[in-house]
Amino acid sequence: MNAEQRTYTPKAREIHRSWLVIDAAGRPLGRLASQVAILLRGKHKPTFAPHLDMGDYVVVVNAAQVGITGKRKPEDKRYYRHSRYPGGLHSETLREVLDKHPERAIQNSVRGMLPKNALGRQLIRKLHVYAGPTHRHGAQVAQTTEKSDDS
Repeated sequence: MNAEQRTYTPKAREIHRSWLVIDAAGRPLGRLASQVAILLRGKHKPTFAPHLDMGDYVVVVNAAQVGITGKRKPEDKRYYRHSRYPGGLHSETLREVLDKHPERAIQNSVRGMLPKNALGRQLIRKLHVYAGPTHRHGAQVAQTTEKSDDS
């Protein structure tokens, strides 16, 4: 078998991750979630492999100001969860989720766009969502930009 015919799989030491900060203010929820899911999976990199965690760390700020398209979507879209007890089905609208915990709306949207297996659970841990403009990852973000300036 020739070298051109082999499928390339990157080694763990060849995977380089960076920290990205995305401002969610005014951006539609679905479009933001699809962009974040692509970054978490690493599909934007030329060495992408669908069975590996190739993606970057993503910090989403201003989740409380995320945009919603459609007039009735804040009242019509519902999020369901079950406590595993009889009669334990709970539901809340998108408006209620955005008012109480705006981070959860983005996390749920991104989680739905990731694989439904162990890889997806590993990828979602690299997502950090904050309701306001401040976040705790300033050191990592600054360190990543310094690395990218040197290269």
